[in-house]
Amino acid sequence: MAQWDRLRQLPAVYRQQLHELYDRDALPMDIRHYLSVWIEKQEWPRAARDHDLAVVLLQVLLENLDIQHSRFVQEESFLMQHNIRRYKYLEDPCALASTILWFLEKEREILQSADLTEKVQYLQVEQEAMEISSQQDLERKMAGLRNEVQVTLSDLNKLLDRTEHLIDILVRKELVDWQRRQQKASIGAPDDVCLNQLEKWFTCVAVCLFQVREFLSKLDELVGKVSYDNDPVKAHKPALQKRADTLLKDLLQSSFVVETQPSMPQGKGPMVLRTNVQFSVKTRLLVKFPELNHSMKVNVSMERYRRFNVLGTKTKALNMAESQNGGMVADFRHLTLKEQKSGGGNKGASDIPLTVTEELHIIFFDTVFELKGLSVELQASSLPVVIISNSSQQQSAWASILWFNMLSQDTKDVKFFANSPAAAWPQFAEMLSWQFLAATKRGLNNDQLEMIAHRLFGKHENYDTCKVAWSKFCKENTPDTFWVWFDGILVMVKTYLEDLWRDGLIMGFVSKGKEKSLLKRKQRGTFLLRFSESIIGGITFSWVEITATGEPDVKTVQPFTKVDLMQIPFQEIIRNFQILEADNIPESPLLYLYPNTPKDEAFGKYYSTKSGDDNPYIKYIKTKLVFVSKENTLEAKSPMSCDMVEGEGLEPVNGLYGEAAGESGSPHHPVQLKALSNSKLSFHHRASGFRLCFGLLEYKISTHVKVFREQGNVLSCISWGCWLPLLHAYALLSALLITK
Repeated sequence: MAQWDRLRQLPAVYRQQLHELYDRDALPMDIRHYLSVWIEKQEWPRAARDHDLAVVLLQVLLENLDIQHSRFVQEESFLMQHNIRRYKYLEDPCALASTILWFLEKEREILQSADLTEKVQYLQVEQEAMEISSQQDLERKMAGLRNEVQVTLSDLNKLLDRTEHLIDILVRKELVDWQRRQQKASIGAPDDVCLNQLEKWFTCVAVCLFQVREFLSKLDELVGKVSYDNDPVKAHKPALQKRADTLLKDLLQSSFVVETQPSMPQGKGPMVLRTNVQFSVKTRLLVKFPELNHSMKVNVSMERYRRFNVLGTKTKALNMAESQNGGMVADFRHLTLKEQKSGGGNKGASDIPLTVTEELHIIFFDTVFELKGLSVELQASSLPVVIISNSSQQQSAWASILWFNMLSQDTKDVKFFANSPAAAWPQFAEMLSWQFLAATKRGLNNDQLEMIAHRLFGKHENYDTCKVAWSKFCKENTPDTFWVWFDGILVMVKTYLEDLWRDGLIMGFVSKGKEKSLLKRKQRGTFLLRFSESIIGGITFSWVEITATGEPDVKTVQPFTKVDLMQIPFQEIIRNFQILEADNIPESPLLYLYPNTPKDEAFGKYYSTKSGDDNPYIKYIKTKLVFVSKENTLEAKSPMSCDMVEGEGLEPVNGLYGEAAGESGSPHHPVQLKALSNSKLSFHHRASGFRLCFGLLEYKISTHVKVFREQGNVLSCISWGCWLPLLHAYALLSALLITK
């Protein structure tokens, strides 16, 4: 912008200075105004020194004045100055140049003064604006900080809300679900009871709450250094601290659990303990802090109905060394219970009329969690246990454990059996299947469960609404309860028939009526294996024959019990079982396992191929045990008519059944004996009335033969090359046993 134009735009005070400057005749303001552009473009400093240039500029000035004069002929003031060349500067053009230069310098001074004032004012305004802005910014920041404090406190509350909800899920749902799974797994259910995931969740939440406590502690320090009126931290911090501590204590008190329930090494199952017999139990802290390794001591205690002293190592430290996955555990491996003797009776103050195996007891584990200024007492408790003093009580005790953990989710209800509820059939059936699944890795199918339901309730279209009472399931000192029968089968299968059961070769739970309906539609020699319905721990097989008239005839043998199976594997019994047809010709009636699998194909992989010296069944005498039934001894008896008791059945007598060769020495004459059919040395037959005996016994007597009877009677006969006295002695022994 031109200098003159800038001067004209100055504030009034500076325009007044400009008027005062030009209030003289040296250079009229009108000339400065109308020739401002031309004046400001000329080199007046040079013209002041150069006369020729000054003359030229003067002439140009006058010409410009003439031009302006012609344009403003009406302006008298301008015309008055038109004679400038005549009376003042005509003889000294350099003076005119110096004058104009002086005026221009003064104008610049006025501009500089105005600029300086403007800058000062601007700076003042700017400073004021900055101060105002700074104050406003500070106020905004303070408001923002107050808002952030409120937001932080609100976020803390929201965090604690979410943490409370998460703890509620962990403690009231996930942990409860795990405890229920542990209950079911302890009675055979294939449920996952691994605690690793729960440990991660519990530890993560605990770490979060400890961080909240640390944050609140830092806030406390800040409040101690800086505080102001209506400080929200001061107002809300105590409530937040109390809430965080409460949540953390709730989490910690739920995090101490019994990972492995009390059990004896050779017990019937977990939670069945016997006095003066060692048992083990493992506790675990789900909140895992490595700094607590070996620092938390766990104490064992117990006091219910009858009072017991806990002997052994009753105090152990939680540590990570005894856990395969690094969990914080205390593994008690050598605890023993000893009953206290008191004058008030074994049951103390309890008036509940329960048997020993119905009394429930709880083992308690106490410790103290101390970390970062927080101290919390923790207690875990086992599932209810049954304490017995004699091994004969194990079966009933295990039944109590099964019943409780099947029906009750209140793990501290020690008075459960004072008024035990009935079990619905679906739940009961599932529990029965678990027993076989846990023992043999194969549970019960629907057909087998239906047979059991029929045994318990009779015939129904739908058993889902049926219920089993505790007294019907098991009562102590009652040999004919369902559990005694079922457990006898389970023990037999686990001990002697596990492989056959796991491969599905044993139909097992099938009624006699169902058995007949299945076999009558099959070809001759089809057989199936089922459990006895009257003999405890008995298994039998039935097969179908075709009569002369073409009618199917189902025959069944006397059930085999552990007395038989502990001497001869069941697959060998099936392999070698024969009946004596007419002319005493032995024949195997078992050809096809139901529905149509050839016998050897089904059982072949279980057959023993050893013989002679390698035979595992007869140690001292080489024998081949063959089961023979003599048809001319058939008795028309009902399959289940004979009264049997546990343990009776097949009683093989080592040395009487088979072939024997002398160990050394000169050869002797062979002797062939046919076993007599009698009640002691042969099998009692069931449906077909067969009387089984051990037959086809060929002896090669070398030095001596010992005859053993299972009950302990021993008859020794020493032969020095003469077989006739031995034969007579055997006949006499048979007659005596028949008489007995």
